[in-house]
Amino acid sequence: MKKQVYLDYHATTPVDPRVLDAMLPYLKDSFGNPSSKTHPFGWAAREAVEKARAQVASLLNASAGEIYFTAGATESNNISLRGVTRQPPGERDHLVTQSTEHHAVLDPLRKLEKEGWRLTVLNPDSEGFINPGAVEAAIDERTLLVSIMAANNEIGTVQPLEELGRVVNEAGALLHCDAAQAAGKIELDVERSGLSMLSISGHKFCAPKGVGALYRRKRGNRVRLDPLALGGGQEEGLRPGTLNVPGIVGLGEACRIASEELREEAQRVGRLRDLLLEGIRGGIPDVTVNGPADLEKKLPGNLSLSFKDVDGSALIVSLGDLAASAGSACTAGNAEPSYVLKAIGTPTELAVSTLRLGLGRFTTEEDVSYATGRIVETVGKLRRVR
Repeated sequence: MKKQVYLDYHATTPVDPRVLDAMLPYLKDSFGNPSSKTHPFGWAAREAVEKARAQVASLLNASAGEIYFTAGATESNNISLRGVTRQPPGERDHLVTQSTEHHAVLDPLRKLEKEGWRLTVLNPDSEGFINPGAVEAAIDERTLLVSIMAANNEIGTVQPLEELGRVVNEAGALLHCDAAQAAGKIELDVERSGLSMLSISGHKFCAPKGVGALYRRKRGNRVRLDPLALGGGQEEGLRPGTLNVPGIVGLGEACRIASEELREEAQRVGRLRDLLLEGIRGGIPDVTVNGPADLEKKLPGNLSLSFKDVDGSALIVSLGDLAASAGSACTAGNAEPSYVLKAIGTPTELAVSTLRLGLGRFTTEEDVSYATGRIVETVGKLRRVR
């Protein structure tokens, strides 16, 4: 059987066996509803949920009461952006974001713009960074909220959240952060970054799909959010519906593991990423790294590479034994060049020749060696065909 190597960790990740072990009891005997308050089944489920809440909070340097469980970052983003703007635009009617945000942020904000909110969309620089000075210049006395992601899902750029937080907080606005790609991979500190809201997805760091969390600041400049759905009253009424106890337990365990192993794992994955890049560059010419030139300013497992004179779609198909992508999994059916690459000024001929590689917890040196050989071989063949 042909070897299969998974290098698409930005799309999703395998569930860590320790996470699965933590979840299993709540898929079997401990099946209680955490809203049931009259018997041990419900009490045990509630205890498990609150333990997980504390584990998520610990990873983010938040308090447990500021964590709300959701189905993932897309829902958390919508609760944040739509929830803080449920009232018609008033004295503060201005929103700010950047053009390389995930569609889970851009689409809600564009809908709000159609509803009467003013929206400023900033362009990052050629490496994907948003300049805090540009954010400061965009903010006015009517700005309600700024939304900037922690790390980009295609090119791996890690934004200067602490600097952005100072700018936004000094202006009296709210700062929301989509941290789907960053959580569990790089350090996040909601206090130090001055964040008002933050969104995460479990499946991006070895927890199951279908579970995530929203951080909402309660200390200091407390954030008011109106719910998007009604009924049940769970999660203080902000996200009603019976809680996904196994998924929540899995998310909590993934956060515990990340809290304990993040630095060491980031170093290991970063070393493998650098080894992969070195091997590819050593085997073929004309390889462009998209995003920061300084790899320390990227997510540890991210590589976005453009190969001159190679059709990206043909490359993906030819690398059938390597699970990789041309860009975001959420826009994989779109034949247009990546909007992220276009926003940072990548020429179209390179944008359509791009391969996104994502390394993660279970990537090995053997995987990297195999992937290097396959990419070098395949790019060489495709160039000869031209």
